[in-house]
Amino acid sequence: MKRVTKFNRIKVLLKRQGRTQAWLAEEIGKSYVVTTNYVNNKHQPSIPVLYKIAEAMDVDVRELLHSSKKKEENS
Repeated sequence: MKRVTKFNRIKVLLKRQGRTQAWLAEEIGKSYVVTTNYVNNKHQPSIPVLYKIAEAMDVDVRELLHSSKKKEENS
């Protein structure tokens, strides 16, 4: 089974805000299928689309991404 690498946190933030994938699709002008692929980490949005998502969800674009840095255990 193919393991999905999670690059974005769109699903988490949608749930936290009580919003749906259909709402997001309409807000960013993408189809439901494309948006679902973003939300489920099957495809990643381009940088401009990521900014549209951040604007629609009223969050900093950095909140949409998983950190690339590993947390240090002793900090």
